[in-house]
Amino acid sequence: MFVLATEGSKTESQYFSIFNDRNRTVHIKFLRGGDRSAPRQVLKRMRDYLKEVNLRESDEAWLVVDKDQWTDEQLLELSEWSGEAQNYGFALSNPKFEFWLLLHFEDGKGISSSQVCSQRLRRHMPNYAKDINKRNISRAMIEKAVQRARELDASACSQWPHSNGTTVYKLVENIIGINFV
Repeated sequence: MFVLATEGSKTESQYFSIFNDRNRTVHIKFLRGGDRSAPRQVLKRMRDYLKEVNLRESDEAWLVVDKDQWTDEQLLELSEWSGEAQNYGFALSNPKFEFWLLLHFEDGKGISSSQVCSQRLRRHMPNYAKDINKRNISRAMIEKAVQRARELDASACSQWPHSNGTTVYKLVENIIGINFV
């Protein structure tokens, strides 16, 4: 089981439900917060959930957020939490989760803002408005996104990408590594 506390209330859960739909051995539980998306609120949802439920060693708990306007101090708290246990993780997309989606189609180079990221994504998903048609995302596309994100993160020396990039690939690798059919 993967427990995800996400900043977004729609897009992230739609994307990660792809893995629930395609594989019955992986279960993804979403901790949604509606409009409560500040890093500390995402972390609080996770901590509250973990007080109620004991994770097995094979389960993982992940915080999934965007860089947005959040400060390094705010994000550091999430990064430090992810180091508290072997099965905790922190996935950040800079500038936003749509950058991870864009990597399914292209290398994401030349993104100068959140707005440009959305415009480029709409080239590949013309009707994109925070909704994902899961049938249009194949395993090959997911693997390509992982490869592209890993290449962008190749020189990473910090806990999250401070320029365009995403560490969502680490979470996806863990999900795929368990069983993805």
